[in-house]
Amino acid sequence: MFHLLDGRKLSQKILKGVKKKIDKDSLRLRLAVVQVGENPVSEVYIRNKCRAAKKVGIKFKVYRFASELGTERLKEEIKKICQNPRNSGIIIQLPLPKKFSQETFLNLVPWKKDIDVLSSGALGRFYQGRSKIIPPTVDGILEILEGYKIRLKGKNVVVVGAGKLVGLPLSIELIRRKATISVLNEFTKDPSSFTKRADILISGVGKPGLIRGEMVKRGVVVVDAGTKMVKGKLKGDVDFQSVSKKAGYITPVPGGVGPLTVACLLRNLVKLNLNR
Repeated sequence: MFHLLDGRKLSQKILKGVKKKIDKDSLRLRLAVVQVGENPVSEVYIRNKCRAAKKVGIKFKVYRFASELGTERLKEEIKKICQNPRNSGIIIQLPLPKKFSQETFLNLVPWKKDIDVLSSGALGRFYQGRSKIIPPTVDGILEILEGYKIRLKGKNVVVVGAGKLVGLPLSIELIRRKATISVLNEFTKDPSSFTKRADILISGVGKPGLIRGEMVKRGVVVVDAGTKMVKGKLKGDVDFQSVSKKAGYITPVPGGVGPLTVACLLRNLVKLNLNR
């Protein structure tokens, strides 16, 4: 019988702490989100962030731009948003329309306002161990493991996916926490030979049904951080029905890493604006 790793419950505890800190230090914060083009999935994520922000007393503003806008004009608009002192933290909502260079626009956000930790400046500080904050999805994964007292030190951890949002920064943080890690990517031969040995399996690819029951050992801890919208429903990388029959602990989708990512994002905003 598996134990469900409930991210919603843990996220409420974090949000309560964020609100307490905001009230104690009389912080006046505004989170700015840049949305380019129309994307129904992004709209869901933006609504979740807005709801959580308002709950803890953080103002929320969405800057919307048409995908037809030219690159130089969009860059100028984002620079203005970044320079606006009322905007305490800034998010470039991903994905951007394909014609835009994602990295170019992420790097317009100064590290002091980059609560997503996606610009080169913010990531550089994180990799060097000089950052006050860590990427919110990574933080959310760690929170769910710590919240259920699942130790990382000395454990065999397999990370599926080596992307900039999850796999790469997560791997760095796991190494710091003395886990033994393997990182799988699209070129990994026989991925099952790795996943079957995992004490803890974390997937962040965004490919529904990627991890199946025959790929894991009994008692494994499974954290699903890879989400994709399929026919209006949020799906994870893990085939929950087959994997849950063997897992000791497993996150649901939705309700696992997602709520914690939002809570950790807002906590990052507070951390970057304390004693500035």
